[in-house]
Amino acid sequence: MKVEIWSDVMCPFCYIGKRRFEDALQQFEHKDTIEIEWKSFQLNPHLETDPTININQYLADKKGWTIDHAQQMNDHVTKMAADAGLTYNLDKAVVANSFKAHRFSHLAKSHGLGVAAEEVLFKAYFTDSKNIDDNNTLIELGNQIGLDAAEVKQVLESNAYAADVKHDIEIAQDLGIQGVPFFVLNNKYAVSGAQAVPVFEQTLQKAYTDWQKENPKPKFETVEGESCTPDGDCN
Repeated sequence: MKVEIWSDVMCPFCYIGKRRFEDALQQFEHKDTIEIEWKSFQLNPHLETDPTININQYLADKKGWTIDHAQQMNDHVTKMAADAGLTYNLDKAVVANSFKAHRFSHLAKSHGLGVAAEEVLFKAYFTDSKNIDDNNTLIELGNQIGLDAAEVKQVLESNAYAADVKHDIEIAQDLGIQGVPFFVLNNKYAVSGAQAVPVFEQTLQKAYTDWQKENPKPKFETVEGESCTPDGDCN
């Protein structure tokens, strides 16, 4: 059963939602049958990367908050992250446009490493204070998950996968997705936001029950004969 997750690398609730969903999935009886696909979404596509300011200053300028209020909001989110087992260093986060990171994610997806890419991108941004709009940073992250450095460099220096990122965003708009994280299960059920683990558990179960009905296992009438089994028995 397929689970699609729309997300932006610089969304603090997306990393928290990822971890809560993973906690629910670990407890799900049929977890080995779940296919996860990450989809691109940009909260601020016009954001200009600026390593010279911190996230508190950025939020204060963007939303008209005071620096103290921005700090309080980030402290609250940091505590939420800690409760989910994550370490956030938001006061050191590099303000960066996420489009290039999304292209990197699509490259990783083409090699079956989409889930791994999301994890290293989130950790780089929220925990390790890396610039996710920097080619060298993304090449390093690619190396961590097994991507070829030369291929990552070639992709980042071109416009490769830009259309894929834009396509994901267009689909989100067609679906009426206005915020992330946004989880779509079996193209039938949706969970919006970093919900509690039990919410993900319940939705997984409902979606899987429907998926089983739609995809019943074939039942064969078998004529038995000589055969070999994976454990080496041949008779």
